[in-house]
Amino acid sequence: MFARNAARTFALALGLVALLATATSAPAADNATAAPAAAPATAKKTVNVNQASTDELARLPRVGPSLAGKIVAHREKNGPFKRAEDLMEVAGIGEKMFSLIKPYVSVSGPTTLTEKLSSKGTAAKAAPKAKAKPAAPTAEKAVK
Repeated sequence: MFARNAARTFALALGLVALLATATSAPAADNATAAPAAAPATAKKTVNVNQASTDELARLPRVGPSLAGKIVAHREKNGPFKRAEDLMEVAGIGEKMFSLIKPYVSVSGPTTLTEKLSSKGTAAKAAPKAKAKPAAPTAEKAVK
């Protein structure tokens, strides 16, 4: 029976493949048109290492004021960074450190990172305030 209906079965299978191909490509086209509209809301937060101050560089994960100062000093001595990878020339930034900050580094455009990031890429929490210790009792001299 299959031999007699081979042409019909082949045509049906080909039709299903064509239907599936158009069904899976249609949502991709919808996502492509929706992505530009959503882009401003989820804009990538970056620091332009060629223009940023030490305070702005210190917002990067695992970068403090000391390392930010080294980045600025390297930039002033050697000129602007041509690639983000050139940051590894700065003392204190190796491959591991660079892999942490790479998603937040750019060499052109504005600095859009506005708050300090933790090493996990989330906004760093403010350090908890230390509890005030009660004043130590003063030793009064006993009068005998």
